Amino acid sequence: QVHLVESGGGLAQPGGSLSLSCLGSGSIFGIYSMGWYRQAPGKQRELVATLTNGGGTTYADSVKGRFTISRDNIKNTVSLQMNSLKSEDTAVYYCSAGRGWDANDYWGRGTQVTVSS
Repeated sequence: QVHLVESGGGLAQPGGSLSLSCLGSGSIFGIYSMGWYRQAPGKQRELVATLTNGGGTTYADSVKGRFTISRDNIKNTVSLQMNSLKSEDTAVYYCSAGRGWDANDYWGRGTQVTVSS
């Protein structure tokens, strides 16, 4: 069983920063790809960023240059640093893990990120 628990969401102003963190069960780190997805109201869930076990990264075009994904295989955490936030970044953000590069086999419960002045 894979368990993922997100933390760090909240309210930020446009242009501000937030950092999300995800703590996972021990067996997956060092093996699985990890990722972050988001779902805004009325929209489908979309990939934000993924990070493979080998260090390969994938970012949505909308967040390139603003968001950075990282992982710590000893602490079993994956993080998402979000800078230069925009109102359109408002969504529920989900931590994910999986065997493939898109890391979409397992999901956390999500954490709300709201960007508003």
